[in-house]
Amino acid sequence: MEIVAALFVENIELRQVPGPSTRIDLTGVFFSLPQRDFPSMIEPHLVVIVREPEGGGELSTLDVKFTRGAEEIAANRQTFAVEGGKFGYRLVKPNLTFDGPGTVMARCTIVESGSTVTVPLTVIPSL
Repeated sequence: MEIVAALFVENIELRQVPGPSTRIDLTGVFFSLPQRDFPSMIEPHLVVIVREPEGGGELSTLDVKFTRGAEEIAANRQTFAVEGGKFGYRLVKPNLTFDGPGTVMARCTIVESGSTVTVPLTVIPSL
């Protein structure tokens, strides 16, 4: 299995179109988030889109580590399967605390294949 993309989003919806084919509608994709007060706790939605090659379909493990510098501040681990030749997605909703403005990195890895992508999320002061 491999990671196709990972994004912070406000909303995700699936819909069927003729074919049959599935569409994934992502809205409010973001890489920064304004906050008025610090310390603050946020719970962003991270969607990780994956692809399973033809003939695959074994259980895989998604491991997401949220780091600030060298410090791991949150983690999520999920085991799941996607039918061979298909796409799938996983949602991760961490609790992240910010004492002030800064950036957290979400390192998403499929443990069995080593497929990895890292997504930054920066909290900025609100005007």
